[in-house]
Amino acid sequence: MPPEILGPLEADDLMAFLPHRYPFLLVDRVLELVPGVRAKAVKNVTINEPYFQGHFPGRSLMPGVLMVEALAQVSGLTMLAMPEYHGRLAVFVGIDGCRFRRMVRPGDTLTIETEVLRFRSGIGKARAVAHVDDQLVTEGELMFALVDR
Repeated sequence: MPPEILGPLEADDLMAFLPHRYPFLLVDRVLELVPGVRAKAVKNVTINEPYFQGHFPGRSLMPGVLMVEALAQVSGLTMLAMPEYHGRLAVFVGIDGCRFRRMVRPGDTLTIETEVLRFRSGIGKARAVAHVDDQLVTEGELMFALVDR
């Protein structure tokens, strides 16, 4: 039997899986989600984001660390959507090969895609990429652990 494909999921739906809330929920919508396998989501970057006040005045750029956090949230969500892990917490434990290829500015829409590479004993690794339009913005392999809340 093929895996169940979920989506789209709006921000209110995501909060059933992710504990993050404003201003730290960095996923606006999930377009497609195959629990335990892969996900595709979007983050609409607006000038109203609180970090633009200081990063950087006159040249607003989304901080790279927040792009990585968005990738991590989507990666964790991929596992948290599985019934046996619902209610757990995905904590970010590492990243390999992270690269930033393009600046992200207000008005951009990040399209984030993750694929679980492996998951064993509560520890997972996912390949994650983010694009703006068809341009690669950032990429890396993220490690996470599922723990009790």
